[in-house]
Amino acid sequence: MNNLSINELLEALKNENETIRNEATNEFWQRWFMQKGMYGWQLLQQSQKLIEVGHVSQAEESLTLLISDLPDFAEAWNRRAVLYYTIGEFAKSIQDCKKVLELVPFHFGAWHGLGLCYAGLGEYRAAIQAFRKALEIQPHALINQRLILECTARLN
Repeated sequence: MNNLSINELLEALKNENETIRNEATNEFWQRWFMQKGMYGWQLLQQSQKLIEVGHVSQAEESLTLLISDLPDFAEAWNRRAVLYYTIGEFAKSIQDCKKVLELVPFHFGAWHGLGLCYAGLGEYRAAIQAFRKALEIQPHALINQRLILECTARLN
């Protein structure tokens, strides 16, 4: 799949065949993580290891430096958004998700993350909109379908 265009991969995400969808999903993640070559990938991996051992502030600092160095590296913004989400800094995560989507409008992970953050803030209508955008890209993503139902139930 690594020879397919973005449009072909986006179509593959909608395929009825689960294997094709999974391969397309993995290809997108591979491309996003490797956008800046081994340099960017290694720094993303380093920040993830810092998070895993509990050095969250060091990981944030590392990702912030990477973003300063490579401001168009969407996955660096996305990884920092994930970090912010995991520590409950939803507003910061939302800002980073929006930056990811400015750079890569079809980043289904950022749409999903945006939905999670809005849900975390109790902004269920905004969360539903974000999960719907994620579903437009990945219509078979059951997690987003389930989260839409959960958020809808909380509106009543």
